[in-house]
Amino acid sequence: MPAAGCGVLALLLGLPFAGGTTPGAVDAAAAGAVAHLGPGVARALVLPTEPYVVLALGVLAVVLCLRAGRRLEAALSIGVPVLAILLTSWLLKPLYDRWKNGTLVYPSGHTVSLVAVLTVLVLVTRKAVVAVLSALALLAAAAGLVGMGYHYLTDVVGGTLFAVSVVLFSWPAPRRVPVPSGG
Repeated sequence: MPAAGCGVLALLLGLPFAGGTTPGAVDAAAAGAVAHLGPGVARALVLPTEPYVVLALGVLAVVLCLRAGRRLEAALSIGVPVLAILLTSWLLKPLYDRWKNGTLVYPSGHTVSLVAVLTVLVLVTRKAVVAVLSALALLAAAAGLVGMGYHYLTDVVGGTLFAVSVVLFSWPAPRRVPVPSGG
């Protein structure tokens, strides 16, 4: 159910902005909130979305899966984020046709790549600390992407929702570990 909810929200969120180039009220407020960030700070905040960081996190997920003997999840750790990125670039961006600075921006591909890999890591590790660190990385990246003028906040939110949806739809249900009987 969360996968479908995220997917529907991602698709609906972009509708008011389809074919447009202007920010909504929330987008303008978010841009104003991060306008004080210097370019160096904003650039540093965008660092988690850089391909070499995203790739390293993906490789970490694969290694963790292989060490645990979870080969299917190891393959999905790379394949599912790639699927999310391809769907964003080839389907959603042209479909929504939202532009900023001469580039299609909805949903944010930077965000989709980062969030897809972070969601995989959360599912692979099943650790609260990984979820918290992932959320902090996303918040930093969102501030940087908006602060650098790469994206509107709605692009980042749409990318987040879409990435989570694709990963959750593609990920196998957690296996229950049988409890040994006592008698």
